[in-house]
Amino acid sequence: MQLDIKAKNIELTAAIRSYVESKIATLEAKAKRFGEVVRAEVEVGKTSKHHKKGLLFRAEVHVRLPGKVVYAESLHADLYTAIGAAKREAERQISTFKGSLATKQKRGARANKRSVRGDKDRKGGRVLHE
Repeated sequence: MQLDIKAKNIELTAAIRSYVESKIATLEAKAKRFGEVVRAEVEVGKTSKHHKKGLLFRAEVHVRLPGKVVYAESLHADLYTAIGAAKREAERQISTFKGSLATKQKRGARANKRSVRGDKDRKGGRVLHE
C-alpha cells in the first residue's frame, strides 16, 4: 500500500508518523481482497491556529480502491483518538464495500444458473431460455 501523510497547522513528528503507519497498516489487510496496489492518503492537523479548546484535532483518511474511494474524517480533542476514529470509519466503509461486491457476485451467479437451467425469471415470469 502506498501511504502519503500530510500535516496541517502542526509539525509531523516521527511519533505521529509511526502511529499513522501502524493504524493504516491494518487497513491494508482489509483491502488485500482487491488485489491491486491500494493508495492511502492521511491528513492530520489542527482545525485552526487560534482555538485552544474543543474539537481541535482533525484526521482525514482517503483510501483509493479499484472502483471506490473511501473517505473518513474525525474531529477530536486528542490527535491520536481522531486518527483511530478515522481509521475505524474507513475500515467500516471498506467492509461494507467488500460485502456489496460479494452480494453482486452472488446475484449474478444465481441469474446465470437460472438462465442455464432454463428456469423462469422471478420478476417477469418469462422463460429465459427455451
